[in-house]
Amino acid sequence: MENLKIATAQFEHKSGDKKYNLSQIEELARKASLDGAKAIAFHECSITGYTFARNLTKTQMLDLAEILPEGESITALTAIAARYDIAILAGLFEKDLADNLFKAYVCVDKTGMIAKFRKLHPFINPFLNPGDAYCIFELYGWKCGILICYDNNIIENVRATKLLGADIIFMPHVTMCTPSTRPGAGFVNPELWENRENDPTSLRLEFEGMKGRDWLMKWLPARSYDNAIYTVFSNPIGMDDDQLKNGCSMIIDPFGDILNECKTLGNDFVTAVLTPEKLTQAGGHRYLNARRPELYSQIIGKPHQSAQKVVWLDK
Repeated sequence: MENLKIATAQFEHKSGDKKYNLSQIEELARKASLDGAKAIAFHECSITGYTFARNLTKTQMLDLAEILPEGESITALTAIAARYDIAILAGLFEKDLADNLFKAYVCVDKTGMIAKFRKLHPFINPFLNPGDAYCIFELYGWKCGILICYDNNIIENVRATKLLGADIIFMPHVTMCTPSTRPGAGFVNPELWENRENDPTSLRLEFEGMKGRDWLMKWLPARSYDNAIYTVFSNPIGMDDDQLKNGCSMIIDPFGDILNECKTLGNDFVTAVLTPEKLTQAGGHRYLNARRPELYSQIIGKPHQSAQKVVWLDK
């Protein structure tokens, strides 16, 4: 494997407006390509919008969703990828020929869709079905995986994706700044976003505190550290329906260190160079080799009654 320059982005999407959202994806992909990135990752449902789907009927969801890879969004992403010679990772709602609905995330290059993952733990809309498989694919000689938002909070998913060969895991989210039982959680007042040019400090205090980034730092770097992986985290910024999101898209190395992070209060991207030697230098590589699965394979794989009815609060 050779060094690989990757970008992760944040932008304020518009609910249900695929044309607008794809225009923002194109503009950020263009800029990232000029900066030398070979791939750029966007957030969960970056093509369709996210939170507004909580109020959609199944008919409305089917109208919004697309059959993949034949859908119009894959065609548009392929054209963008070819125009700027960059792979693009983005999310949308998917339907199959039997009108089953899924939360999907795709990787597209100039040849078309090269990977698709269905969220394992979907919510936001009651008509979404869970995916039933992990996703491993190759990108410029690197083995990659995808886990969407809440999938990453179930730590077995990250370890399983690593054990299947992933050295990079793309983690698209729409998260933070929502209520939860954890101390310090809650919504951020949209008025702070509207007034961000006059008073960025008050907004940053909310975005970077326990409602936002401070919570993320409790667990996200550990996923990289424990599994010796590069984590590419993407999250929207700005209004998502009636809720405000804080961005802070970032790239984390196998040591759990943040290589680069979006800091602006608006649409942005950052890049980082991924180097293969860190995959074996990091402590997580030794931990993986030291595993004794004979002690716990029966425990971890033991059947249980899943409480899959997720309350849509903090993820």
